[in-house]
Amino acid sequence: MSVNPGPKLLQDWIGRAAARHPDKPWIVSADDGRTVSYGQLRDATRRIATLLRRRAIGRNNRVALLANNSIEHLICYFGVMAYGAAICTVHVEMNRNQLDDIFARLRPELVLYQDGLALDDLLDTVAAPKQRLGRSDAPVANTFFGDVAGCEPSDACTDAGPDDDAVILFTSGTSAKPKGVVLSYREHLLNIDPTADGFGITANDRLYDFRSFNWASAQLLGALVPVNRGATLVMGQKFSASRFFPHVREHRATVAAGNPTTINILLNSDGEAHRDNLPSLRFLTSSSAPLTVEEWRRFEQRFGIPVAQGYGSSETGWIAAIPGEARRHGTVGRPFPYHDVAIVDGNGRLAPGAIGQIEIGGFRDHNYRYLTEDGRVAVGCSGRMLTGDLGLVDNDGYLRVTGRAKDLIIRGGVNISPLEIDSFLMQHPSLIEVATVGVPDAVYGEEVVSYVVARPGGGIDAATLLRYCSDGLPAFKAPKQIVLTASLPKTERGKLDRRALAEQWRRETSS
Repeated sequence: MSVNPGPKLLQDWIGRAAARHPDKPWIVSADDGRTVSYGQLRDATRRIATLLRRRAIGRNNRVALLANNSIEHLICYFGVMAYGAAICTVHVEMNRNQLDDIFARLRPELVLYQDGLALDDLLDTVAAPKQRLGRSDAPVANTFFGDVAGCEPSDACTDAGPDDDAVILFTSGTSAKPKGVVLSYREHLLNIDPTADGFGITANDRLYDFRSFNWASAQLLGALVPVNRGATLVMGQKFSASRFFPHVREHRATVAAGNPTTINILLNSDGEAHRDNLPSLRFLTSSSAPLTVEEWRRFEQRFGIPVAQGYGSSETGWIAAIPGEARRHGTVGRPFPYHDVAIVDGNGRLAPGAIGQIEIGGFRDHNYRYLTEDGRVAVGCSGRMLTGDLGLVDNDGYLRVTGRAKDLIIRGGVNISPLEIDSFLMQHPSLIEVATVGVPDAVYGEEVVSYVVARPGGGIDAATLLRYCSDGLPAFKAPKQIVLTASLPKTERGKLDRRALAEQWRRETSS
């Protein structure tokens, strides 16, 4: 790749979109109807550059942003990064009990925060300058956007280059410390063209995204891809089953972001949404966790809307994607060539069709970096990196993610993917959610146990489901026990929490 991916590249994307269509909406807030054009985005980011230069913010200096989804959040995100400093996004709701530790490691030069987050006690202990965001469309004194409004637009920029820090992301965490993932301009921005091409996004698209813009997936697909292509982002403050399809319809969204949890909620909610009354919608995306083929097909059959499953991580950005019109059930599309994805075991790369660990490493000199306890940036690994996921690449080059390596069940020395058992059980019409885990066993080392959520009024019982499994699965894969439950535990990001289920099993069987 010959492009020089520093802050100037992001400035070029914004400037190009503004020059072509200055009045075209860059962002539409689906909840309150506010709109910002590309011309206004260019003006705002150039004013932010003037303000940050005035405040002596330099390259690799960290600007902490404490805010929920809003227009102001994303203007700050683009403004800081296009200027050449490091924007550090923190999901307050998910990381509230870890904020003291996060700030001890982050050591920001400036803290910007949204009103109403109840952060006064924390902010009193932070030594860095702090300022309320305020509103970009109604700036008032003593707020960040009040100061921005008083600045003249300029071409001010640090001397940050491709390997300087662009973004610091904190993973979700309540009991464990969230990781501080440090991404360079090269890592963050070079992922955008492949992602836009992978999902088939063009300037004609209107992308609806309600996911938190404090995390990588939404920042890359929901924020940066539209600017790169000159498309429009329709932003939701958060997911709402009752507002999801009305937002898509009202704002003529062509692509809508999602994940397995939200797809499951939509699938099991009331409503008359269908491709026929959503004429603009091309497809939904799904990421963050594997989507079972059964749930995938069930969604498409009910709504008539294709689902395009993609794959990535905070450290790597998007790894694979595919447009909904070309999606292939059970896969996440073809991996981006620059990532040089391989399926490996302890002896090296595996042949197509073999399941192993997913490894990437497109940049030979690449370092995957994290914040240390004392605020320094340390290298977690260099060159190639295991993603922690299991998968295979088929003969046509499509990547299939079969589960997390840490979730693999080893029964009598045989590897069993819990996702395979989930997928089989989800074919039963009486079930709406399934999670399979490995539990300790004195004979086999681990045994297979499945937790299931039954459809209301389905009248299903565990004995019937056990017979269903014994009839359709090899004996060594069939669950030893099936537990009916009202709901399944989720992580803060909405993923199935298999570890919590395994811990629940241990507590209940040891008592």
